[in-house]
Amino acid sequence: MIEAEIMSFCIGGSMRRGFAVPLCLLSLCALPATATAGPGAAGAGGRALPQEAASRSSCGPDPIAARATGARGPARDEHRMGGASEPLLAGLKRALLGRFGTADETKVAAARRDERTVVPVQVHVLTAGAAGRAAAGAVEEQIATLDAAYGGRFGGVDTGVSFRLAGTDTTDNAAWFREPERYEKAMKGALRKGGPGTLNLYTAAVGADVLGFSTFPQWYASAPKADGVVVDYRTLPGGPYRHFDRGFTAVHETGHWLGLFHTFENGCRTPGDGIADTPYEAGPAEGCPEGRDSCAQAGADPVHNFMDYGWDECMQEFTPDQGVRIRAAWAAFRAPKSALAASHGGRGVRPVRGNR
Repeated sequence: MIEAEIMSFCIGGSMRRGFAVPLCLLSLCALPATATAGPGAAGAGGRALPQEAASRSSCGPDPIAARATGARGPARDEHRMGGASEPLLAGLKRALLGRFGTADETKVAAARRDERTVVPVQVHVLTAGAAGRAAAGAVEEQIATLDAAYGGRFGGVDTGVSFRLAGTDTTDNAAWFREPERYEKAMKGALRKGGPGTLNLYTAAVGADVLGFSTFPQWYASAPKADGVVVDYRTLPGGPYRHFDRGFTAVHETGHWLGLFHTFENGCRTPGDGIADTPYEAGPAEGCPEGRDSCAQAGADPVHNFMDYGWDECMQEFTPDQGVRIRAAWAAFRAPKSALAASHGGRGVRPVRGNR
């Protein structure tokens, strides 16, 4: 598992679709299994099944039966936040104030508007023999999907962030591949490259119930080796997980890495996800519930947002204020201090590129 500082967040709610329950960080098997999943690679708990069959999770019943009865699909990731979103939002404001003399995200983000932030991505492919090997071109297509999503080319706004593939490596380690959460510290300690501005993306057999997990930028200073995103290799573009096969799990997890919370964060309770233009949402979307409005506050649920739980074919956008949050969090936690320069107009910082 990850460092003690992060483990102190025993923060509620799994990212299992349709509901949230209290969950200490990464404790998957405490949750009832209601997953639908695509084909599984060989792994612990009898997860090896042929294509178009679902992997049987050691945490619960056969997901094929769950699919047949209309049960919820797999979670996009684990809901690591719950009530801890407010402390992380406060931490962002403190970091901005200390670095730029203002806690106003809009002012800091505005100073980064004129130049793109280009994020180098180190991709680490975990395998167990042949299982987990990335198909030809899949890694490159995943980077292109990240670039298109954050550039607004599927819909929504251009957040000002681009991605480039900085390197790819493959590690044949059955334990890491099959249980990436259990061996997260060892795996990341051995493989992680770059500084706070380098996205390390790991692919492994995360499981049938949860498709990925990520760290937040607020955590980097206390646990830099833990930083990064882990996704199930079957969710890469063209992968075999039905409804989760367009690479949007990595888009969603990278949103957390860049400082975004779920659109359903805190349900209908203030401050929600801390983003003004994502309407309050009582719980995660299941499938694509067009027109759902689950809270009394204005606006229908943002079911098409990449930070919700909809199927990949339902997701298409980030909002302008999510772009502001991303640029502000980057300036606060990921941009190197040596590259930041205060302007005479009080606009905060000069835009910079990511660390190598």
